[in-house]
Amino acid sequence: MHLNGRTAIVTGSTSGIGLACARVLAGAGASVVLNGFGDADAIETIRVELAAASGGVALYDPADMTDPDQIAAMVERAVAETGSCDIVVNNAGIQHVAPVDRFPTDRWDAILAINLSSAFHVMRAAVPHMRGTGWGRIISTGSAHSLVASPNKSAYVAAKHGLAGLTKTVALEVARDGITVNMISPGYVWTPLVEAQIPDTMAARGMTRDQVMDDVLLAAQPTKRFVTPEEVAALALFLCQDEAGSITGANLSVDGGWTAA
Repeated sequence: MHLNGRTAIVTGSTSGIGLACARVLAGAGASVVLNGFGDADAIETIRVELAAASGGVALYDPADMTDPDQIAAMVERAVAETGSCDIVVNNAGIQHVAPVDRFPTDRWDAILAINLSSAFHVMRAAVPHMRGTGWGRIISTGSAHSLVASPNKSAYVAAKHGLAGLTKTVALEVARDGITVNMISPGYVWTPLVEAQIPDTMAARGMTRDQVMDDVLLAAQPTKRFVTPEEVAALALFLCQDEAGSITGANLSVDGGWTAA
């Protein structure tokens, strides 16, 4: 287990891609800090599972990803209770689907805060600790929508494009500090976030559920299948290996060929 002694903070990790990332990192020996919403008993079950898998520490921190102070406190807690902050996976995200002229302003603000600004606040708090040890891995969950757009997703597409720029910028700033900064951009992954947007898309486009699945969600993916959370997590784990030390500032597509055209 090559991540023994490392600590990973994974935001939005109580389900979906974040949980898959937390599991593979724990399986490689890293202590893990979980973050996200959900049933308290279910989260505790996951925490116990990850502690057993890692042989180290597994914590749960309910930090609100719209609150910079809570985000900074989560990073400091990780360092205080595990001794370090070596790996960050910025995965927290929400979605809303609506035409721009009917897009609720509060949803715009929330999506930008959680999908983009939270990554900045985590990086800002974590980088000094990584510099102090001369090693770090920062990985953000992007999207094919960091490279291309779709109708009715103005906030999400803007946030993911912004996250791509943030990734490149911070990668350059820490390039000589033993820290890599990358983004993994999946196509449609079958997660609660994707499932939850189906009714909104049905309403926005006047489609049935099957039409949304076939003609919207999988229309652009030549493989005609959903990406799995485990496929994304496997790449995240590779980026934490020493062999990935020269991969930085990259936006790595895991999208079934969506952005190949």
